[in-house]
Amino acid sequence: MRQLSPKLVMIREIWGCLLKMRMNPDGGVDSGDLGSGEDLSYNSTNVEVSSENEKDQSGNLESGGDLNGNGGDKLMESLKSCDLYKGTWVKDEEYPIYKAGSCPYVDEAFDCPGNGRKDSDYLKWRWKPNDCDLPRFNGTDFLTRLRGKRLMLVGDSMNRNQFESMLCLLREGLPDKSKMFEIHGRRITKGRGYYVFKFVDYKCSVEFVRSHFLVKEGVRINAQGSSNPTLSIDVIDKTAGRWKRADILVFNTGHWWTHGKTARGKNYYKEGDYLYPKFDAVEAYRRAVRTWGKWIDKNVNPKKQLVFYRGYSSAHFRGGDWDSGGTCNGETEPVLSGSILNNYPVKMKIVEEVIREMKNPVTLLNVTSLTNFRKDGHPSIYGKNVTAGVRVSTRRQDCSHWCLPGVPDAWNELIYATLVQHRVSKN
Repeated sequence: MRQLSPKLVMIREIWGCLLKMRMNPDGGVDSGDLGSGEDLSYNSTNVEVSSENEKDQSGNLESGGDLNGNGGDKLMESLKSCDLYKGTWVKDEEYPIYKAGSCPYVDEAFDCPGNGRKDSDYLKWRWKPNDCDLPRFNGTDFLTRLRGKRLMLVGDSMNRNQFESMLCLLREGLPDKSKMFEIHGRRITKGRGYYVFKFVDYKCSVEFVRSHFLVKEGVRINAQGSSNPTLSIDVIDKTAGRWKRADILVFNTGHWWTHGKTARGKNYYKEGDYLYPKFDAVEAYRRAVRTWGKWIDKNVNPKKQLVFYRGYSSAHFRGGDWDSGGTCNGETEPVLSGSILNNYPVKMKIVEEVIREMKNPVTLLNVTSLTNFRKDGHPSIYGKNVTAGVRVSTRRQDCSHWCLPGVPDAWNELIYATLVQHRVSKN
């Protein structure tokens, strides 16, 4: 990761002194921090996050990474009107942002190098929008923007994939790595559904809340006395009480809607007390996302909270699906041309439709197209650690999730770029 210039280091030290002067006697922060009621009003084309960016002597915003060096002014200007989601992947020898195997927060399922993957070219790709460059991710600057706030990722295991990426990226911005920890002492595994990582020096947290569908999962007892799962598409998920407490929210749902019972829709979907004998999964998805949208409109204060929805992430199974022998092992390069790059699932059209209908603004992290390219980035057969000498099984492959370091790092770079982009537009 690029080092801050001596000038920026000095400015950050000055900021540190000023922040200490702003501290309340009880150790809290004054009203300049979001936790004490800072106004973060924004609209769908004007997202602003409180930040303590520095300006150089000419008044240009210095936001970290490439924004500090030559060409920073041009980059900032190009961000004002750039579509971050239309572009391609380019080789970059400075990637990945954090070294493979260096981050303790990558769980076994996403630790491809640790699980025996030998090729490394898949780590060297950077997302490049057509009309601009993304600002280089700067963990220190991101944490400064996050000071006093709670960033929460809510969704399925794909959002846990992104959550772990965010932890690793931000960890790179900490000189003292011990100043970051999970408050319950928990190690990240797929078995738990709630994690809170605290960043001591910034009085902020990054959290994950598991919610497969964003609406309420339940069970019913059938005529034989057995329990069967149900999904109430008109009731928000039981974890929503936690969502209210976050300042920045990143939601997703999608992959669980392709599972057997969800796709079949027999005696599964509910509205009110009525259990549909058969219901279309696409329409169920539309109604569930609308339920989420109504909850956001009712419970989120757009002056104090930011909401992102991270779009559908593409899978790359060959010869089957996740549960029917589909494979993706042996892929070492992105797809750079072909019809697959135009894939855009109906789920994404539904999400766009719902966001347009909402009263509160939501920023869509539309990662579908950029993930279409990356057939090389999945764990494949490297989602499980095996004992030396034991042959890796190719029977069950993960071609949905992503290796870390890897593609989800780009999603978080896009969050960072969005905050920088709209701050520039505001200025």
